[in-house]
Amino acid sequence: MKIGIPRALLFHYYYPFWKSYFQTLGLETVETPPTNRIILDRGVKESVPEICVPIKVYLGHVASLLEMGVDYLFVPRFVSIQKGQYFCPKFMGLPDMLRHSMPQTAERLLVPTIDSHTENPAVPNRQYHFMEKILGISRHQNKKALAAAESVWMDFRQWCLRGYTLDVASDLALGKTVETEPTLEEEGNEPARPICLGVLGYVYNLHDPVISLNLLDRLKRMGVVVKTFEMIPDHQLDNQLEGMHKSTFWTFSDKLFAAGYYFYRSPDIDGLIHVTAFGCGPDSLLGKLLELDSATYKKPFMTIRIDEHSGENHLETRVEAFVDMLRRKKQIHSERGA
Repeated sequence: MKIGIPRALLFHYYYPFWKSYFQTLGLETVETPPTNRIILDRGVKESVPEICVPIKVYLGHVASLLEMGVDYLFVPRFVSIQKGQYFCPKFMGLPDMLRHSMPQTAERLLVPTIDSHTENPAVPNRQYHFMEKILGISRHQNKKALAAAESVWMDFRQWCLRGYTLDVASDLALGKTVETEPTLEEEGNEPARPICLGVLGYVYNLHDPVISLNLLDRLKRMGVVVKTFEMIPDHQLDNQLEGMHKSTFWTFSDKLFAAGYYFYRSPDIDGLIHVTAFGCGPDSLLGKLLELDSATYKKPFMTIRIDEHSGENHLETRVEAFVDMLRRKKQIHSERGA
């Protein structure tokens, strides 16, 4: 039995859990390749024009999986992973969107409803009970697989907190051999790179090579150290929100919001970049609030807004100018300090 997992949306955050879960059950998982223009174009054709580009990308990956001959498509319905907070309505209605946009998927969907008070994907176990009959497994097998997957996902989160990007952390948690550079914390020395940026963006925007136009790799090639919200412990993110009268209603928007203020208040962060998809409602709020507070914290803030028409040359020029500005600023401060 082949279980198809689209390489889009929360794949980048929960893939180690999903992979380990099905693997422990002895089932084969089929993942689509990293997003390319062909997948994006297919998703655009399958979706309504008004939808945001991450959803268009997701539909493109689903279309690719259908051609790969999978038996089932794993499409979780994310509702809530924290009390009083919810996911974007597009996540809640994603399985229904697929049924209507791509009717051929209707009989192949595996749809656990993720509605809990923790981002731990194994809690509560009952979210996955319905799959026992479909997959032909016992309750004991299911619980054992969930426990194994939970352990892998916890390892994944620890690798993230040590400063590794999601893709590398995922490979490490799944036991793959990868070539990685030491993180700043592991080196135990003064930072070798002159510029450190806090980069804000939902995991499905920032870690998708087409949506982000490989922003993280571009920054790395420029000699920039990058930090993202996944590298910050949850309690430190929560601390950033304690003094606010009201936070947002969306879990991952709150994480970005908190990370933004964490970066503003961190002396080792030289500037912030916010990557957002055109037409994203939550981002239109949090992005503007963070931009307005840039002057208060005296740190440069840049917004990169992307859609399926975004061009690499435009991004390259803006990012290079932003990094050059920060280097000159740092050099001037260094000379004055000397």
